[in-house]
Order: sequence, then structure tokens, then C-alpha cells
Amino acid sequence: MALAVLASLAALAFCGVAAGAGDTVSARQPLRGNETAVSAQGKFELGLFSPNGSGRFYLGIWYKNIPEQTVIWVANRASPLLSGAASAELRVSSHSGNLELVGLSRSSSSSSPGVVWSSNLSSSSPSSSNVAVMRDNGNLVLVDGGNLSNVLWQSFDHPTDTLVPEAWLGENKLAGEYQTLTSWRDAEDPAPGTFTCTVDHGGSSEFFLLWNGSRAYWRSGVWTGRVFANMPEAVNNVLFNQTYVETRAYRRITSVLYDNATITRMVLDFTGQIKQHIWVPYSQSWQFFWAAPTVQCDVYALCGASGICSQRSQPPCQCPPGFTPAAAREWGLNNWSGGCRRKASLQCGAGNGSTDGFLELPNMNLTDGSLAMSARSRAECESACMSNCSCEAYTFSGSGGCAVWYGGFRNLRQVYVDGGPGSSAPSLYVRLSGSELRRVRGGTSRKNGRLWLVLGIVLACLAALAASALAAWITVSRRKRQAEMGNNQKESSSLVVYSYGELRAATKNFSERLGGGGFGSVYRGALNGDGHALDVAVKKLEGLRQGDKQFRAEVNTLGLIQHVNLVRLIGFCSSRQDKLLVYEYMTKGSLDSYLFKSSQCPSWHDRYGVMLGVARGLAYLHEGCRECIIHCDIKPENILLDKDLCPKIADFGMAKLVGRDFSRVLTTMRGTIGYLAPEWISGLPISAKADVYSFGMVVFELISGRRNTECYESNDDDDAEAAGQRPSTFFPVWAASRLAEGDDAAAVVDPRLHGDVSEGELERACRVACWCIQDQEEHRPTMAQVVQALEGVVVVQVPPVPRALQHLATLA
Repeated sequence: MALAVLASLAALAFCGVAAGAGDTVSARQPLRGNETAVSAQGKFELGLFSPNGSGRFYLGIWYKNIPEQTVIWVANRASPLLSGAASAELRVSSHSGNLELVGLSRSSSSSSPGVVWSSNLSSSSPSSSNVAVMRDNGNLVLVDGGNLSNVLWQSFDHPTDTLVPEAWLGENKLAGEYQTLTSWRDAEDPAPGTFTCTVDHGGSSEFFLLWNGSRAYWRSGVWTGRVFANMPEAVNNVLFNQTYVETRAYRRITSVLYDNATITRMVLDFTGQIKQHIWVPYSQSWQFFWAAPTVQCDVYALCGASGICSQRSQPPCQCPPGFTPAAAREWGLNNWSGGCRRKASLQCGAGNGSTDGFLELPNMNLTDGSLAMSARSRAECESACMSNCSCEAYTFSGSGGCAVWYGGFRNLRQVYVDGGPGSSAPSLYVRLSGSELRRVRGGTSRKNGRLWLVLGIVLACLAALAASALAAWITVSRRKRQAEMGNNQKESSSLVVYSYGELRAATKNFSERLGGGGFGSVYRGALNGDGHALDVAVKKLEGLRQGDKQFRAEVNTLGLIQHVNLVRLIGFCSSRQDKLLVYEYMTKGSLDSYLFKSSQCPSWHDRYGVMLGVARGLAYLHEGCRECIIHCDIKPENILLDKDLCPKIADFGMAKLVGRDFSRVLTTMRGTIGYLAPEWISGLPISAKADVYSFGMVVFELISGRRNTECYESNDDDDAEAAGQRPSTFFPVWAASRLAEGDDAAAVVDPRLHGDVSEGELERACRVACWCIQDQEEHRPTMAQVVQALEGVVVVQVPPVPRALQHLATLA
């Protein structure tokens, strides 16, 4: 570190380069105006910026070589420069040794430049020889000029809203200070926002997301030694190694990249979610990777006072009828914390003859802050609220529970049950002025009524004329379509079209949930046909933005795809709000339940049959269809078993149905990320080889009988191996290494089988799995080659250990 600083200073002094050309700032070489300091390897840049051309200037740090300016740290968050960048200066004070930003700010009481921001050193011996250095990890450090290894201050101790690799969050026990993330106010204002991320001030290793610094709405769980308890999927993180460390001096979380070429950042967004992003060079864009909480409406009071959060609307925040955004500009910048205000004031006690009323908001997740009242009926509850001018809303349950809200309400959330507003969800009755209530309910004046009457008569006449022409056109079109259908009958699918009511009845109002994920939930049902009941699985799709015509076209295409190892699509429902798929029901459930949750140990014969069946199903999708179908989400949960344990792949074709949101949903689904190929992370185009990688991960789990991330309890990896157990590392790493070293394949098989395996099949399965998870997709086999290998038609050579997994093994 000291040598690096000396080298930077020497280069500047010898070449006579302007201060903005190096990575240092000092008393003699300040940054003025638009000058910047760039880290030694050109990764990060320090200087003044104006977010979205707002006219307010801030001292910040951003990525140097990313076209889209991405700021990771801001100094003067609450005190922007108002006089522009030209007159500003970043310097080391010759009096205090502090790093200072000088200029005019909003909070300045005079018209002359002053200190807008300072590092606020507490040192009793200030030195004007102090030097600030912009490091290549994004850390701005202020070091003692007389002892360059002595760090006096650093930006990593004062994070804003972003955490980069090698930075930390936690507590400095010696200084009694906490390193927390605080969101921006909105996209144009880095001032401290509503949400913070901090370690537990009570002393545990748990981290919290807080609203207004007090209300926790998400928690990480305590550190288990490998991951945080509520984030088990983090063990499959292929980007960086995250650790929690506690010493006498500090307790904090930090991370180290597996590959220094990776650019990633974790941001506490101004919408309250903490998000991980990865820079994808191929597309020159940031790719969203992970978020907590996963559901945006789980953020407390996301929509502010009186706002409603709906997970199915974009943006998610809406104002109830009779209300409008309190701050329209901020609302447009996705800062909804200001909430909603009434369009018309309540008339309670006005004495003008106008009375207030209540508007029902059905299917609401009721907010907190209510006061319980005694009432035997909804009318009594409403009367109790109406009698108090401060009462703004009430709810009443059939059991006699009455609750009222005084002075407003927040954290209101629209509830969706079974794909649509559910009748079982409670209603909130919001108080509105009489005039506003009439307007909301569609009340109009007599004048407007007459106008609509005239317009209605005119439109009716026009409609009658149009109907005659339409009838003739329909007759001609129907004949034409019948002729086309006769020609295309052989290519059409035989899917049954169901109504939503039929499927709701078949599933008994969606009462028996079989499972679900990011694309929707699956329910068991029974359809009557041919005199007997047909067991089915009904999948309720969520988040689809396709129109009815496109959805029907895609589903009918899927209906043509039939194979013994693919779950058969029987029919579908497509209404304005609901999209459902009807599949054949698999009596043995999913592979993950059969393999990981059953008290019985599946035999090797059954496991190998599953491997071969899944391989054949994928080979058909890749090469047996008119167009190659990439599944993109192969994992045990999407492999179902019939009564004869024949494996069938489910959810194929979801990528086309979900469209551009598929990647976002996939990478945020718990339990999926460990099966994703590296190209998902790097942003390279996805090919059929991504399915090959996922298949390899599934094969490893079939061999071991456990999740790849699950370990046996052992204090020493060597002792574990000596005892025939797998050590505490990612199982594919260990298994691939053992095979590469020439060890017997029996060492990696499920110990519950007690050696009752086919040695030839086991060796083939292990080698195939290792080939499937190679880093480069061109090194992986096709699924057709996998089928041949598992059938014993071709000889499989010993594969190398994937380079990325080798790196993981070194850091594990």
C-alpha cells in the first residue's frame, strides 16, 4: 500500500501531470471543478457528478469503464453543491489534515464557498501531508503522509447505499460506529432515504432491513458458519465468497470475488429491496441477480401513507379511489414513500349538509395501527367510525371484530387468492367526503346524463349499421377458417379449453396446493370425463403479460409436444385475468420429495432410470421437436414421477410463455440458482448446453442422495473422507476431484445404498455428470450424447475438474 501511494505521488511530481490525472488528492494537488482521480488500474473514478442532470452536484465514486455511470459512494448526500462543479474543490486541509469538499451548498449560510463535507478526523495531531488515494477496490482512503500504511479514514467505513466486493457492513466496536447501507431518496436524489440495512444492534450476527430506522421488514437470520440462516441459497453463490467475521475490534460481513474480472454490486434500492447486480460485458448492461425481500410488496410501507401495494401492477404502488399521489414528481421517479392524499377533505362537522361515506376496498391485507372497537355488526362498526372525525377507515369481520384507523393508514396491500381477488380476504372501508364518494361511484349531474343519453342513441345507430356489415364478414371468414382448419387438422393440438369456473370446481376452489415457484402455483384437481374422474394438476400462471391470442398460440404449440418423459399438457384456460395450464397428475410427486424428503431410500436401479429418462426427455426437447426447446430450469422440483417411477419433465416451454421476465423470475427463485449454468451469470446467450449443465447437477444429487450444498457434520475434511463421508465443501467439487484423482466412484455414492449399485453404471453416471458441468459450453456433451453414454453405447473418458469449481475448492 505504501509503495503504491509513493509511486503515484512520484509519477505526478516527475511528469508534472495535473492533479486530476492520478489516483491521489493532497493539499498541494487538489481536485478542482471537473477534474477526477482514477484508481491505479482504471477501475474506479472519484469526482463530482450530477444525477440525471439534476443541477445538484455531489462528490462520488463510480465505475470508470462502464458507459452507464454507476455511483457506488456519495460524500455530501444531504448537502449538494448548488453553484456547479466549476468553483468546487476537493483538497486535504493544510490545517486539520481532513479531506474536504469546498463550495456553495444549500445549507450554506453565506454566499462565499465553505466546507460542504469533511472526513472529520478525530486525530489529535493533524497533518497537512496527509494523502487521499482512490484504490482499485473502490475504497477512498486518507493516509498519514508520514506513515503511508496508517489509514486515517476510509470510505468503506462510511458506506452509502452500495456494497462492493471487499467492502463491509457491520460494527466497529472500538469506535462504537455502525456501517450501514441507506437508500437514496429517489433516482435523482442521493440524500438519505427511508430504508436502511444494518447489523443487529443487540450483538447477534443477524442483519435487518429497516423502515425509518425502526421497523424491521426483512432479516437475514444468524450466521451459521457458511451462510445466513434465512438465505440458504447463498451457498451456491458462484460470484463471490461471502463471510461474516467477529473479533474484539469489529463484527462485519464482507465478500471476496472468485474471479477478479467479475463486476458486481449490492445496492439498497430506494424501493426498499436490497439487490445484487452483475455487469454483463456482452450486453453492456447490469443484470439483476438477486433481491431481498423477493416480493417487492413485502417492503414495509413501500407505498407510503394511504397507498396500496399490488404485486401484479406496474408500478406496484397505486392510490385508492378518492386519493392522488401526495408528491407527483417523486411518484414518477418510483419514490412512493410520500404516499397518497385525499382529493377532497372530509366534511365531518362542516355543517353544510354534506356527509361523509365509506368506499369498500375488497381483498386487502389490513394495515397495522388499528384500534379494536366493540360492535356486533358492520353497521355498528361503521357508525362507531363515523362518529369520530379522526376515524379514516374501518374493517369488520364476521366473527364480530371491529377495527378502526385514526389519522390514516399505511402498509396496505392488495391480496390475491388463486390468481384473482379472493372472496375470503377482508375488506377495508375507507372514509371519503360525500362529493368525492359520489364521483368515485360514478354519480353525474343531470346535464351530463342527458349528454350521455344523446351519445348513446347515436352510437346505437352506428352499431346497428356496423352489425349488418359484420355479420356478412363473419360468414365469409368462418367458411375460410373452416377450410384452413381442414388443411391444418393434422398439425393442431388436441388441447381442451376450460373455463375458469370449471377449473375452480375441479380443484375445489384451489384448496390442495401441490407446489409452486416464480411462475405460479400448482393445485390438484379432478375433471369428470367419459364417466370417470381424471386426476389433473392445474398450474396457475402469474406475471404473464401476453395477450390471449399469443398465449393460445404458444400453448397449442406446447400441446403438440408429447414424449414418454415429458408431462402431458391436457388443456388450458385463458381469460382476461387468468391463465392456467392443465397437466396429467403424477402420483409419486416430484423428484426432490422422493429423493430428499422420503423415509425410503431409492434404489440405484430407480435412480439410474430417472437419469436415463430425464436425459431422453431433454434430448427430445433439444433435437426431436420442430424447433429446439430449451427448458432453462431443470432441477429435481421440475422432474415428476408417475406410479411406475417413470420420470417426466415438467414446466418445459415456460421460457416462451413468460417471455422477457423469465430470466428475472428464474434467478430470484429460491432453489434454482444452484442449477444454473455459468452463462446465466455472465450474460452470454443461452443455448441447450445450459440444460446440460443443470442435468449434470441433478445427476450428482441422484448419485449422492443429498442436495449438492448439503454436508455431513465433520470438523475435518480429511477425517470425513477417511470415514467415507463427504467433506464440508460443494459436493460436485469434491466428487469431480476424486474422479480426476482416479479414486473409486463408489466413494461418492449415497452411503444408504450400502454398495448395492452397478459399478459400470455408477462410473458412467459420475463421468457424465462431470462432463456436463464443464465451464465452457462447448466442452459439454449434447443430451443425445448423454443418452448414448448412459446407455453404454459410447465410452466416456475421465473428465477434467471444471476450472470454476477448482477455484471454489481452493476458497472453500
